[in-house]
Amino acid sequence: MPVTRQQLEAREDAMLAPYACKSANSKGRLYPDTEDTFRTIFQRDRDRILHTTAFRRLEYKTQVFVNYEGDYYRTRLTHTLEVAQIGRSLARALGANEDLVEGICLAHDLGHSPFGHAGEDTLNALMRDHGGFNHNRQTYRIVTELEERYPNWPGLNLSHELREGIAKHESKYDFSVEEGFDPALRGTLEAQIADISDGLAYNAHDMDDGLRAGLLTYEQLETLEIWQVIKHSIDWSGKRIDDTVRYRMVRRLIGLEIDDVIAATNGRLAEEGIDSLDALQHASDNVLCSSPNFSRMNAELKAFLYENLYYHFRVVRMSQKAAHFLTQLFEAFIRAPTQLPPEAQRRIPAKGLHRAVTDYLAGMTDRYALEEWERLYDPFTRP
Repeated sequence: MPVTRQQLEAREDAMLAPYACKSANSKGRLYPDTEDTFRTIFQRDRDRILHTTAFRRLEYKTQVFVNYEGDYYRTRLTHTLEVAQIGRSLARALGANEDLVEGICLAHDLGHSPFGHAGEDTLNALMRDHGGFNHNRQTYRIVTELEERYPNWPGLNLSHELREGIAKHESKYDFSVEEGFDPALRGTLEAQIADISDGLAYNAHDMDDGLRAGLLTYEQLETLEIWQVIKHSIDWSGKRIDDTVRYRMVRRLIGLEIDDVIAATNGRLAEEGIDSLDALQHASDNVLCSSPNFSRMNAELKAFLYENLYYHFRVVRMSQKAAHFLTQLFEAFIRAPTQLPPEAQRRIPAKGLHRAVTDYLAGMTDRYALEEWERLYDPFTRP
């Protein structure tokens, strides 16, 4: 017998925590839209995100290592999927809405430019006098205006809750009440889960990729408290190192982090007496958290990755190349916007030249950006 949307909503009402976002209580969409017979509003949001052009392009966008460095390093797509997996694990244990968490996780990096954070920093500098560039704000613009998939509205017409989860990602947002979000309210538990899942994923997986690439060594990791905890938890002597050991280490790190967040968050929910979504959003601080010990160890790990991986000379060289390519593309299109494809040119009257150019560049994959540079600057490449 088919399970209807109303039955799924009833299951949520019976099974989810009182502070969770429940589909039946959604504040709805920006534009009138008939809901599906068999999917909740959050399930439909998730599916709309999966089918976007922006989501598919994540496959060829940099996480840390540029695409041509090798096909076994994380990309924005694999990172996004790993964030969603961690998010669902946390949501299930804490009684949150898994579908909403997954939707926010899958959407959270849609606005990233090519070449990772180096690309974002470059576009932000180039747009300094024209509103700047921020990948989180760009994600919001993608789902509300830039994706053109429906005849009756711009963007994806996502639910209020999913858009709020994007807006309050990383707890840094400049979205006004005019867009429907109260800046005085904390993100929902589902938004907080997506946020912390992002951090847990990139700490663990950037460490993994750094070891695989040879930019990090096991000897360097010996200085980290979290590394000692991992070694002790799997009873590893440290005498034999191979890929299997690395896999075990990364798995164990993620498992320990998830267990700690669940325990610490459960304790804070009880301490604060959070018994509703309203109480959660009016709390004095985010309820989703790590324990003080893990927070300290994670900060140490993050600082280590910045010093030894993100500022490794090979990564810096890639970042400088990225800045060079994007700057030259930006300048070429600003100088002669008729070089832009017709669909990008059509956006200039409404968005302005600089924003239209930036939207075009931000949507590129690493590979397409390099090919576009060749078409503009290599005399032997056909335009």
